[in-house]
Amino acid sequence: MYIHKCLQLTTALPNRLISVIIPALNEELGIRNTISSIPLKEIRNTFGYDVEILVIDGNSTDQTRDVARKAGAQVIVEKQPGYGRAYKTGFAAARGDIIVTLDADNTYPAESIPQYIRKFNEYNADFMTINRFAHLEQGAMSITRMVGNKILALLISLMYSISLKDSQSGMWIMKKSFISKIRINSNDMSMSEEIKIIAFKFFSSLEIDGVYRKRLGEAKLDTIQHGWKNMKYLIGFKKHLRSALKPLTVTTNEIRLGPSNRPARI
Repeated sequence: MYIHKCLQLTTALPNRLISVIIPALNEELGIRNTISSIPLKEIRNTFGYDVEILVIDGNSTDQTRDVARKAGAQVIVEKQPGYGRAYKTGFAAARGDIIVTLDADNTYPAESIPQYIRKFNEYNADFMTINRFAHLEQGAMSITRMVGNKILALLISLMYSISLKDSQSGMWIMKKSFISKIRINSNDMSMSEEIKIIAFKFFSSLEIDGVYRKRLGEAKLDTIQHGWKNMKYLIGFKKHLRSALKPLTVTTNEIRLGPSNRPARI
């Protein structure tokens, strides 16, 4: 009877879960390809993870939500504007042990998620970001965007002593526990550099080479405006860096065992 009960408990345990978060605003042309490129069976067979796909829709006026639902995603509408705001909503809703992020325009290689997860696990990382410049498809990024990215990466290096080849990449893999330990301030595009600064300053993090393709659908990014805002944010964020970490929660066991047994920040 004891063995039978143990077996029942084992089979009742939920499968491990990966959450794929995709912010979207009027991306009906790219969202289907983005979702269908996620290799659900390979992830399940290789790692034993089920996958939930969360599309955080910024109140689109086209067919983005309908297309995403038909492709198998759960759609969450976030009426407050902003790239960072969408991710905050997605992080709060995500149930997975691991979180993967993608853009909705089919620019990132969703089909490479298993390869990236393998590397992520090998390094036992908390956070990983993809360098788009390693394999940049012709026409995928304007010269202005490339130069702006390099300027921001240089500023991050000078101000925060962090070396990144691609400071503005939007494809990341992270542990849900990493998100639970940090505070994200920005609601805008600057959230992309903010989360990387926090990750590389205080956690086990790495940047690996990836692919970046031409987008499907019309671009909405105002390169000059967003680049200027991101630069100002980098300068102002320096004084708030320490408050980006939430206080460690000390359990009863940790109090009993003593401070040497508490988990260390990397």
